[in-house]
Amino acid sequence: MEIRELNESELDQLLELYKDLHESDDPLPDETIVQEVWGHIQNNKDFLCYGLFDKGKLIGSCCLIIVANLTRGCRPYAVLENVVVHRDRRGRGYGRSMLEHALNTAWLKNCYKVMLLTGRLNEDTFKFYESAGFDRHAKQAFIAKPSDTK
Repeated sequence: MEIRELNESELDQLLELYKDLHESDDPLPDETIVQEVWGHIQNNKDFLCYGLFDKGKLIGSCCLIIVANLTRGCRPYAVLENVVVHRDRRGRGYGRSMLEHALNTAWLKNCYKVMLLTGRLNEDTFKFYESAGFDRHAKQAFIAKPSDTK
């Protein structure tokens, strides 16, 4: 097993893996736009998109976004997004390994906290994140979306 930042050539594998993240995601826009967004992610030193590989195959991913901050002694914080393990590989510790890797990176970058939201509202998911060090009761999350979105 290897966890590392994804490179430009691994976009297709990542997009395929994302099919296991959202069962009914919005369709991708034109390939030009997708490539532009991927290039932006790849060139942003504070946007770390990790891949978890088993025998060279991408089976998991998560993205850690480091956010500069003027509070907490000017320590940054991080947001962990798009945590996914291939549906056939779940329950084997891969997700925990990815979260540990992302959290260790955040602590090395002096982040004072890492925030994570999940749309999976079931107790097993909550317990998984708690076992990885996240506290579901520490703060209350609020989500706002444009009125034209689902």
